[in-house]
Amino acid sequence: MRLKLGRPDIGQYRDRFDVPEADPDTALSVTWLGVSTLLVDDGTSSLLTDGFFSRPPMLDVGLRRLAPSASRIDYCLNRANINRLAAVLPVHTHYDHAMDSALVAARTGARLIGGESAANIARGYRLSDDQIIVAASGEELALGPFTVTLIESHHCPPDRFPGTITAPVVPPVKASAFRCGEAWSTLIHHAPSDRRLLIQGSAGFLDGALDGRRADIVYLGVGQLGVQPRAYIEQYWEQTVRAVGARRVVLIHWDDFFRPLTEPLIALPYAGDDLNATMRVLSGLAERDSVALHLPTVWQREDPWA
Repeated sequence: MRLKLGRPDIGQYRDRFDVPEADPDTALSVTWLGVSTLLVDDGTSSLLTDGFFSRPPMLDVGLRRLAPSASRIDYCLNRANINRLAAVLPVHTHYDHAMDSALVAARTGARLIGGESAANIARGYRLSDDQIIVAASGEELALGPFTVTLIESHHCPPDRFPGTITAPVVPPVKASAFRCGEAWSTLIHHAPSDRRLLIQGSAGFLDGALDGRRADIVYLGVGQLGVQPRAYIEQYWEQTVRAVGARRVVLIHWDDFFRPLTEPLIALPYAGDDLNATMRVLSGLAERDSVALHLPTVWQREDPWA
């Protein structure tokens, strides 16, 4: 935590909130639902990363035991018109990504897919064994029209709760119970449209992990990126966006996740991040590489391929 007060004003980036809205008959849409939660939907089947909707306030996170908010989860599922999912895919298992994932899977009949840490969250919620898939890095998982490949990655430094989750997590528990676990780069290929996207939920990377992979679109997590040295930000771009040859990037994980999704989204405070610093560096890199750089509009079905 830093001593700098206040937070960036996302209003100054209003021109970046311009991802094309999806037509009703689009082949594939992506809906951002805060932090790194993304609904990928082709009208017949859909996937969801994270499914983090409870968004408890900072005081609760720091001082109290946490449990998913069924009412907030149900509100968000209903508002986003999510009733069935093929899979829920936590990008790692910190509370702001995976705390709600098992309950969302239970509500929607989805399989929860991740590493052993994600499986232990699912076991704590008593998901059935056939709803839990422990993936291996690089393994291709067929999910209806989608092929999902999880690639081992790293969390952005610093990681407040490092390590793996080795036993079932039964809420309510402290935030520290949600250790980072396995961090993933999530590659999704939609076979009918041959559209490919990379979801990099945390601003970390593993050198060379994405070499030889391809994605048209990258949803790029930028939480804590603004407090990193410029060299780190440049390397992050190289190891994700340039590695997969993407031509469009949509920035995620910049919103203050201590506020519910019923309130307007604002940027994380300077105490933990600096979106302005991130935007300065990434805007320059995107211009250099002729990559379109965007911010997503929460709740809106978008077609980043349009």
